[in-house]
Amino acid sequence: MTLTRSPTRTPTVYIPHGGGPCFFMDWNPADMWDKMGAYLKHLPSDVAEKPKALLIISAHWEEADFTVMTKPAPGMLFDYYGFPPHTYELSYPARGSEALAARVQALAAQAGITVAADAARDFDHGVFIPMLMAWPDADIPTIQLSLKAGLNPQEHMALGKALAPLRDEGVLIIGSGMSFHSIPRLMGRGSGSGPASHAFDNWLSATVSSDIDGLNNWASAPGAHDCHPREEHLLPLMVVAGAGDGDPSRRTYHEDSLGPTGIAISAFQFG
Repeated sequence: MTLTRSPTRTPTVYIPHGGGPCFFMDWNPADMWDKMGAYLKHLPSDVAEKPKALLIISAHWEEADFTVMTKPAPGMLFDYYGFPPHTYELSYPARGSEALAARVQALAAQAGITVAADAARDFDHGVFIPMLMAWPDADIPTIQLSLKAGLNPQEHMALGKALAPLRDEGVLIIGSGMSFHSIPRLMGRGSGSGPASHAFDNWLSATVSSDIDGLNNWASAPGAHDCHPREEHLLPLMVVAGAGDGDPSRRTYHEDSLGPTGIAISAFQFG
């Protein structure tokens, strides 16, 4: 693919990708993931114009340095365990894009940020699960970008700012994580998760809309560590917010009663 300037600027989005292959299996209650799944199916309408390419920062890939995949035809990395056999037969056969990977590296280098390349990496479930909901035809070139070990929020936001020009070239930058990620508490094993998630979600929504640099202080937010015992599912938001380049943001998905403990969870779009 060739990246050229687009007449309209593509937004950036931070999305939830659910729990494992949750949208492709039965649950009790049966409708547990329905609202999230409906949001992901509606994502193309939220974005409006079909992207020329997708750059996805997944919570499920960390490297010593930021790393971008360069494999021309990535396969599936089934990095979930104990689910029904049919969930290991899912396929998202989108082609990769070495041109986009090279552009990511070049833009990052201009900002003094090292981005390595990985020619063997396949799509993990933070990519193929939500994209099977949003663009099931897999007809958009797609590459994945890792988090950087240490999970420093400022570094991830700085990378996002460096990559903002991709938005003028028709590239949709997606942060794939979860605004609440404590799976035992989500599934009802542990107390206090509901109120903590609501407090954190309120803080997150207010901060995204008013002061993205305040996201760097996420650890001091109410309920932060109850919602994120480890912050890898929140860090994709930092990249997306940086790439938002000061554009107005809006919450594009929200529910306040996910799972048996009544979890609050949200998604955000910039631009």
